[in-house]
Order: sequence, then C-alpha cells, then structure tokens
Amino acid sequence: MIAYILRRGLYAIPILIGVNVLTFMLFFVVNSADDMARMHLGAKRVTQEAVETWKVERGYHKPLFFNQMEPGTSALTETVFFEKSLNLFRFEFGTSDAGRDIGYDISQRMWPSLAIAIPVLLIGLATNITAALVIAFFRGTYIDFTAVVIAVAMMSISGLFYIIGGQFLVSKLLHLVPISGYDTGFAAIKFLVLPVIIGVIGGIGSGVRLYRILFLEEVNKDYVRTARAKGLPERVVLFRHVLKNALIPILTGVVVVLPLLFMGSLVTESFFGIPGLGSYTIDAINNQDFAIVRAMVFLGSVLYILGLLLTDLSYTVVDPRVRLS
Repeated sequence: MIAYILRRGLYAIPILIGVNVLTFMLFFVVNSADDMARMHLGAKRVTQEAVETWKVERGYHKPLFFNQMEPGTSALTETVFFEKSLNLFRFEFGTSDAGRDIGYDISQRMWPSLAIAIPVLLIGLATNITAALVIAFFRGTYIDFTAVVIAVAMMSISGLFYIIGGQFLVSKLLHLVPISGYDTGFAAIKFLVLPVIIGVIGGIGSGVRLYRILFLEEVNKDYVRTARAKGLPERVVLFRHVLKNALIPILTGVVVVLPLLFMGSLVTESFFGIPGLGSYTIDAINNQDFAIVRAMVFLGSVLYILGLLLTDLSYTVVDPRVRLS
C-alpha cells in the first residue's frame, strides 16, 4: 500500500512541473512583460519609462532563465523564472500587482469558498445518488421516462438562469434571504443558503442522469442476477450491491469538483458577492493582476493533482484489486 502511494505521488511531480513551466511560458514568453505592463497601465500612449518602472516594481525586468550579470548560483536565482515560478513550489505566492500578500488573501478567502462548495458537494451527491437509485428501481416505467426528461431539461438550462431566477424569486419577491453579500461567523449562513440551494439544484440534472446510467449498467450484471436469485429484495440489491460496485465511476466524477472546494465558483461568488477565491480570481482578471492569476492557476493544478491522487487511493478502498495495477 505504501509503495502504491509513493508511486502515485511520484507520478504527480513531473505533471506539476510541466504545468508550472507551461504557465510560465504563456505568461512571460508568449505574452512578454512589456505587453503585461501596457495592458495593466491601460493607456493607449504609454512611455517606455513608465513600462520599465512598472517592470522594476514587480521584478519583471530581470532575465527570464539566466542572468549573465550575476555570479555563481545567483545567475539562476536572480531570474524571473526562479522568483515568480519556482517559488510557487514552496507556496510562496509573493505579492499582487497592487502590493497585497497573495498567500494571506488566499488563506482568508478560502473559507467562504469552502462554506459554499462543501455543502453543495455533499448535499448534491446524496440527492443525486438517491434520486438515481429510485429511478433505477422504477426503470422502464413512466416514472423513469419522466425523470429522464426532467433531468435533460434541467441540464439544458444555463446556470445563470438558476442564479438570477433564485435571486428574483427568493430574495426580491419573498425576501427570505439577502440577494447578495457576506458576513462572518454564523451571520454568514443567511448569505450562503441561497447559493447552496441553487448549486444543488443546478447539478441535479447532469448528476441524476449520469448516476442513473451507471446504475443501469450494473443492474444487468451477473452478480445482480445472483443476488436476485437468492431472494434479496430489489431495494437491497440496489442500495447494497449496485451502489457499492458503482462507487469507482462515482469517485471519478467527484474528483472533478474537488479543486472547486478551494478555488470556489467563479460565477456563483461573483453574482452573490461572496468574497471567496472564485471572485478573487475574477477580480484579478478584470484588474489584469497577473501575479494573482498565476498563483491561482498553480494552486488549481496542485489541488487537481491532489484530487487525482486521493481518488486513486480511494479506489484501493472500494476495489482492492486496483492495488495490483
């Protein structure tokens, strides 16, 4: 088991290095520091002195990979790649173009994102799996057909419709919760109820349809026929046997949303005024704060690779045969 964990962990290292190098190339080779300066200054006629001043203030004036003006190891460390890219592996995100500590901002903004993402993930999983099992129980009936039609219809509706419609109905007409904003402590609950409900409802269509397909693939297998031949009730077959054997593809789907637990939802947080990492990223893009965007891209890749590793480990719990692969 330990060897399996180490092997999977070693696989993640070159992937993370490749993502980091690719991100650096996109920011500093394809898009030069001069281009970033002109975009950030936002003026049609920008003097070269202003561009150079902007680059010096942010450390972008140094050579990219090798500094011929510095002796010894400083030739490698006094470069943009070392300061802006390699330091990310130590989770030293540096300062934003506005002068704020990015690491501190992330540590503060991750909690509102988690407050939305974790309930949406847990409630959504429970709702979608339960509904899909009930639909699989009534497979081939009008209940099954109607549920599929509703699921496809919900999938076809844009997430913005749920957000705007929920704000109009629940907040503006019924005045049950605030339409947007955020607060600290338990006072934040009233601001989180509507985003969580909308997040769950918005994912029901795709989730139920996916899990229904997974369960229907399992119900016709030999072990299910054997369980029925032993006289087990259909509900026991579905909830005890079919659900257990469908956990691997379910876990594969869960890993996709794991980075969102920390990264937040870009659209939801922006519409509801939640000061999470999603709105943090959107604000950085709007303000052309490239330091924050680079940090969030790196953090997202780390979380996604970590999610893949955790998924591989969870496979060994659900199906011990995976350990032999």
